[in-house]
Amino acid sequence: MSQEIEHVQCLIIGSGPAGYTAAIYAARADLKPVLYTGMEAGGQLTQTTDVDNFPGYPGGVMGPEMMEDFRKQAERFGTDIRFGYVSSVDFSSLPHKVVVDEIKTITADTVIISTGATAKWLGLPSEQHYNGFGVSACAVCDGFFFKGQDVAIVGAGDTAAEEATYLAKLCKKVYMLVRRDEFRASKAMVHRVLNTPNIEVIYNSEAKEVLGNGKNVTGLKIHNNKTGEEKDLAVEGFFVAIGHKPNTDIFKGWIDMDETGYLKTIPGTSKTNVEGVFAAGDVQDHYYRQAVTAAGSGCMAALDAERYLAAKEHAVDAVS
Repeated sequence: MSQEIEHVQCLIIGSGPAGYTAAIYAARADLKPVLYTGMEAGGQLTQTTDVDNFPGYPGGVMGPEMMEDFRKQAERFGTDIRFGYVSSVDFSSLPHKVVVDEIKTITADTVIISTGATAKWLGLPSEQHYNGFGVSACAVCDGFFFKGQDVAIVGAGDTAAEEATYLAKLCKKVYMLVRRDEFRASKAMVHRVLNTPNIEVIYNSEAKEVLGNGKNVTGLKIHNNKTGEEKDLAVEGFFVAIGHKPNTDIFKGWIDMDETGYLKTIPGTSKTNVEGVFAAGDVQDHYYRQAVTAAGSGCMAALDAERYLAAKEHAVDAVS
């Protein structure tokens, strides 16, 4: 069966702050970028309510509204934005081959990967019900909204410990739920948690249900997995810090990754181990994971792609 094949100069995979910023810069450089949004157009920020820490929005902005602004700006410069997902890639030769929606093949001189990462959740129906209304997977993003309040956080690794101490500077009380009788975090981070007066660590405990009044979180039902005891905690915020999963499965075997699946880039650049393939945003950043840093790396990826194409063109001109 014949397949439709299309060639593009610059293909951008993913539509969060990184993907849209890459599109803005690539379009202004006349690379005529084609961007595929993925199944969640706008990325993680479409699941966020108030964004207060992105520069240029002094009054704050709703996450979906901000991503709509990003999209409009990318389109204004001529980005071809398409709804669809990349189902497979072949980076064995140039140009690169990418299959979209399992039916259409695109060949691309450059590919910018900005597929992001997905927060891991506990899987509680009540957790999803109150997501954005007291439940969050990012203390740095949302901690400010709980200033002077009591909150709970679940997790036992370095990220959870770091977020708990961050919340402790803002919140009156931080309950930290650790599933086992010990942390997975480094000794230094554990020491920091245990020496923060307003953090109370509750060991051998799991969140069973997020409690609320229909609009906002009012508490948490927790279960002690050693004694079987259940009790309610009165909190106004619940932070889930059990990790993120980068959306990189289709790139396995092609792009170098770390042990958790984040794409590796050459330090100080967006370049991957594959010529002409660049990575931006949370897909290659397990440390900062902020909209503004994702946008910055999207800019880097577009500039790297532009310079790569210019160098190739210059090399061809020199030979001829």
